[in-house]
Amino acid sequence: MSKAEVKKIILGEFKAGSAIKAAVKKKPEGVIQNLIDSGIRGRGGAGFPTGLKWRFAANEKSKVKTVICNADEGEPGTFKDKLLLEDHFYKVLEGMAVAGFAIGSTKGIIYLRGEYAGMLPRLEEAVDDFKKKVLKKAFEFDVKIRLGAGAYVCGEEFALIESLNGNRGEPRNKPPFPIQKGYLEKPTLVNNVETFASVIHITVNGADWYSKMGTVNSKGTKLFSISGDVKKPGVYELEMGTSLKSVLELVGAKNTKSVQVGGFSGINIDKSEFKRVLAYEDLPPGGSIIVFNEDRDMLHVLKNILEFFEEESCGQCTPCREGAYQLLKGVRMIEKGEKSVRYYKELVNLCSVMKDSAKCGLGQSIPSSFLSISEKFKDEILFR
Repeated sequence: MSKAEVKKIILGEFKAGSAIKAAVKKKPEGVIQNLIDSGIRGRGGAGFPTGLKWRFAANEKSKVKTVICNADEGEPGTFKDKLLLEDHFYKVLEGMAVAGFAIGSTKGIIYLRGEYAGMLPRLEEAVDDFKKKVLKKAFEFDVKIRLGAGAYVCGEEFALIESLNGNRGEPRNKPPFPIQKGYLEKPTLVNNVETFASVIHITVNGADWYSKMGTVNSKGTKLFSISGDVKKPGVYELEMGTSLKSVLELVGAKNTKSVQVGGFSGINIDKSEFKRVLAYEDLPPGGSIIVFNEDRDMLHVLKNILEFFEEESCGQCTPCREGAYQLLKGVRMIEKGEKSVRYYKELVNLCSVMKDSAKCGLGQSIPSSFLSISEKFKDEILFR
């Protein structure tokens, strides 16, 4: 795509209750097959096929299942889910209800980021209104909201579930997966806020309509939180496959040095790669795009990212707990001119160990920013 075109699909007009009516007509298997045919993948970052996940949940032989909306939007630079919760909450609720109908669940939980506590009373009021005016007597489905405590790691689905279970928010080993043994040790479907807000449109308009947008492996549109050195920051809905270059033009970025794509857990892109596209087969479309211009010191950017990860590591596994600390310590020593190129190579080797042995995505993703920034800006970082 040569130009970034702002879409109005997820954020567009939608008649409340229309997805519920369409779901009832399609029946559970029809709803799931429609999502599979559409090609939609989870909008939380991992990109697992949504319809396939719902089918796995539907196939679980349990009378008790739970639908969880992951609203723990803790990735730095991401604020798209906040927009959905504030201005399009009924879409999220209807998406959860459709999921409950499809997998055979009568219970939904929204795990709300602790820092979003201010919107809790209004959201709870909206839930009551939704059940009375939209859900009515279509089928039984109840929604509760639970508030997190501000832990970044609880964006990971099992850490989130452990928190809901009243335990310390820590990842578990897989398998079993949440679909098999999640909340209260029962089958649990976990999807992101944006995923639930997207599936209602597919349920109403059909798989063919949706699959015509995007790329072969990345269908539909996606919300991106764009911030940093730009004239027009904000949340943009773009078609999958949009080039980063066209996005920078859209938001009025000038003299751009690099872009952090996918949040702190994503990768850093320099000028030579701005023609790459936002899609699962290329740049990680996690939802956060942070732009840095030529005035930014990339060592300071890297140190800021590592300070965040060192603080937010849950400490459960050694590779993440000690690895984040050692990487940050190393960057601070390089900043002071106390370490050599040889020491930098030792930090690169540490990154390899962390990727292979950290227990969850948090520890496994820390090396991504370190490697992408330090390798692209090695002269700026090592030879100050």
